[in-house]
Amino acid sequence: MRLIALMAAGVTLATAVPTISHADPYRWCAEYSTGDSGRNCGFVTYGQCMATVSGIGGFCVPNQFYDGRPYTSGEARPRERGRWR
Repeated sequence: MRLIALMAAGVTLATAVPTISHADPYRWCAEYSTGDSGRNCGFVTYGQCMATVSGIGGFCVPNQFYDGRPYTSGEARPRERGRWR
């Protein structure tokens, strides 16, 4: 019985590790207060985020999925995130 429990725990950990390694290198998220209320977590600095929401309304919050990696220009462009977050 213990062997089965250990094997189940190993499988669970093995499948969880790839999920953890895919975090964001962007520190700030813009929460838009427009009609459909969206979110964009593609900002390296607070100033970039505030400049984006300054004319359209909204506020900036820390990205809960920020992983501490510095942003490099060779990475993929940030994508808009939907309302599900």
